[in-house]
Amino acid sequence: MTLISDSERDAPPSEMHPTRRKLGLRRRILLIFMLGSLALSIFLAATTFGLTRSNVGAEREETSINTARRNAQIVQNSLRGNPPNIQDAIDALRSFGVERPLIFFRATEDWYGGVGRYQAELLPDDLIDRVNDDAVASRMVVDIGGEPNLVVGWPLPGAGSYFEFFSLDEVNNTLGSVRLALILAGAITTGLGVLLGIFAARRVVKPVGVAAQAARAFADGRLDTRLEPTDDPDLSVLATSFNEMASALQQRVERDARFASDVSHELRSPLMTLSASVDVMDARREEMPDRARAALDLLKSDVIRFSGLVEDLLEISRFDAGAIQLNLEELLVAEFVRNAVIVSSLPETTVEVSERAEHLVIDGDRRRLARVIANLLDNARIHGAADSEATITITEVDVTRDDETTDTMSEMIDSEVTAVRIAVEDHGPGVPEEDRERVFERFARAGSAGRRSGTDGAGLGLSLVDEHIRLHGGKIWVQDRLDGQPGARFVIELPAEEVTE
Repeated sequence: MTLISDSERDAPPSEMHPTRRKLGLRRRILLIFMLGSLALSIFLAATTFGLTRSNVGAEREETSINTARRNAQIVQNSLRGNPPNIQDAIDALRSFGVERPLIFFRATEDWYGGVGRYQAELLPDDLIDRVNDDAVASRMVVDIGGEPNLVVGWPLPGAGSYFEFFSLDEVNNTLGSVRLALILAGAITTGLGVLLGIFAARRVVKPVGVAAQAARAFADGRLDTRLEPTDDPDLSVLATSFNEMASALQQRVERDARFASDVSHELRSPLMTLSASVDVMDARREEMPDRARAALDLLKSDVIRFSGLVEDLLEISRFDAGAIQLNLEELLVAEFVRNAVIVSSLPETTVEVSERAEHLVIDGDRRRLARVIANLLDNARIHGAADSEATITITEVDVTRDDETTDTMSEMIDSEVTAVRIAVEDHGPGVPEEDRERVFERFARAGSAGRRSGTDGAGLGLSLVDEHIRLHGGKIWVQDRLDGQPGARFVIELPAEEVTE
């Protein structure tokens, strides 16, 4: 069983269920270059080593055969005396500096000239039979005391046969040097391939990074962001398509923003007239019959709701137009939330604050963050059970800044920042998982499929909460209550600092 701390259970869904990180485009390009250069180095090294070994071996073999043929002729000439004297043949070989001869003298059926460990017992039987019996010159590689030797045998017509041992150590040493040189060359080639891969990856990914930055800037509200034209025929398609898309989206967003702003302004005048008329009628409600009073109460409630909708639409249009200006000031989180609760629709809401969170300060716009608390409490009042109250919990958490450039351990430690989490819990039916992202969209009413429903609100309250929190560099999400009871838990996370006394 794995234990999960409160901060982990209170984490956003993306942190609760981390996904396996895939290789990025830059790393994939680098990996392709590295594996390609490594494969090419191995192929060239294997081919070069094979050709070198074949050529060096063939050259050594040809030299040994020619030497053995010459020495066999010397022996043949020395044995032409009458009677033939084997010692004369051995002395002739030594005079020419032959070190490892071996002579089979047919007249005595014995072996002569063996030096040290190079004796007849080491000759393979197949080689002896082929040279002595078949009178065919032959060669064979044998291992003598861990040293490879090429044994060449020549028949001596009428006299016997001649064998000579040729060491292959020199060939092996040469091949060893070639092998080492090829390994070093392969390592250098692979290193150059990695460097080339790094260079190519940067060149290839750079336009993608520029496009990503432009898209991020566009998403943040800078609708005039465009990509610079380029002469590259491939990248020009990307730049042109992005710019056309950005222009179309800018026109649509500006048109929708103007529409919402114009509608809101046009509605304010009749709304003010209607509100004033309702106030006049409400002042004389004592003169009205009961049915008229009930109708007046309904009309007054709808006017208030309609007025709030118009104000929300105006606020949304300001967000779309990028006309929002934050009046930042230092706010002591616990004190601010308590004061915001007092003037909300649920002034008796319980506020629970951890010991450390009592000393946390945030930089925020007091009016807008108070609107956030009020909207969340209104949402809890609308969707919560009638006989229960909402609860606000304030805790602190150390989070890692989302920065892909933090590579070293010191940078990762420096990227740890303190954040405050403000959670608003209700006792309603909760929010289904499939609606937990859509619930913050405009005009999306949570649980429109059935679980969380109601007649109050137009679906802009939570959208405004999300907009305000993002402007403050924070984030918001919804999850189930931590105690397992039915209900929703809306969590706000904002960057904070601890007050130093």
